[in-house]
Amino acid sequence: VQLQASGGGLVQAGGFRRLSCIGSGRSFNIYTLAWFRQAPGKDREFAAAIRYGTGATYYSDSVKGRSTISRDKAKNTIYLQMNSLKPDDTAVYYCAAKILYEPSYNFWGQGTKVTVSS
Repeated sequence: VQLQASGGGLVQAGGFRRLSCIGSGRSFNIYTLAWFRQAPGKDREFAAAIRYGTGATYYSDSVKGRSTISRDKAKNTIYLQMNSLKPDDTAVYYCAAKILYEPSYNFWGQGTKVTVSS
């Protein structure tokens, strides 16, 4: 499984950004794909996840209500639409994948950095 994240950049507080993660190597229908983020000096934390087959979504409290995770099966891609961005959202965002019944994510893409200026 290969995951390629993109879409990071500099954005002003209150703005929006859409991250993309293209997956390859196999069908993801029995996978959960997710976005994690790591802010400077902090541990990596879960942001959002989507069960690729059913489309069921899950969000952390820190992004819930401001972000939407989605997938495009035809493009083997997941997205994270982030709105009303805050400086606290500044982080490197990583996409990850795991088979549904696995306890942890064992496939990771490279990060894409989002910087939110105040």
